[in-house]
Amino acid sequence: MRLFVAVLPPAARLAELGVAVDGLHTLPGADRLRWAGRDDWHLTLAFLGEVVPDVLPDLRTRLGRAAHRTPPFGLRLHGGGRFGDRVLWAGVAGTTDALRLLAERADAAARRAGVPMDEHRRYHPHLTLARSRAGVDLHPYVESLAGFEGAGWEVGEVALVHSRLPVAGVPGETPRYEVVGRWGLGV
Repeated sequence: MRLFVAVLPPAARLAELGVAVDGLHTLPGADRLRWAGRDDWHLTLAFLGEVVPDVLPDLRTRLGRAAHRTPPFGLRLHGGGRFGDRVLWAGVAGTTDALRLLAERADAAARRAGVPMDEHRRYHPHLTLARSRAGVDLHPYVESLAGFEGAGWEVGEVALVHSRLPVAGVPGETPRYEVVGRWGLGV
């Protein structure tokens, strides 16, 4: 199973972001971007990749412990940015130190459960909005998102998500995500 650990913002907060993103679709090159499906918007904490079924029981136990050791905290979606000319994202503000700690704990839980994780990188909280393969200039999109300030919410759980990759050659096909586990924070 291809898995990742994530925080799933509430629908009302995603709807606020959706209004801002609607305006981006009028910018030059918007039709050449691959937009992430709104139903799947999330904040990835740790990408686990392919995980063998034998590891799942221990992984679930360790993710539960990581969540229980982390008290609930506040976040809001805020502004935007880009990774080079490839990825457009919405930013995160609030108690981002707690979010980073939760990401570290999710990564450690996966490693200890035997998931072969890639080389450790510094966590950069973001919500991916679109990807570009066509060299679209993302600067106007980032500028348009600069003033976006979503309302806050309390992060109360972490989710383990199964990512089903799109079928090759099917136009418009996008990954499908299914939550396969949830753990309350600080419980």
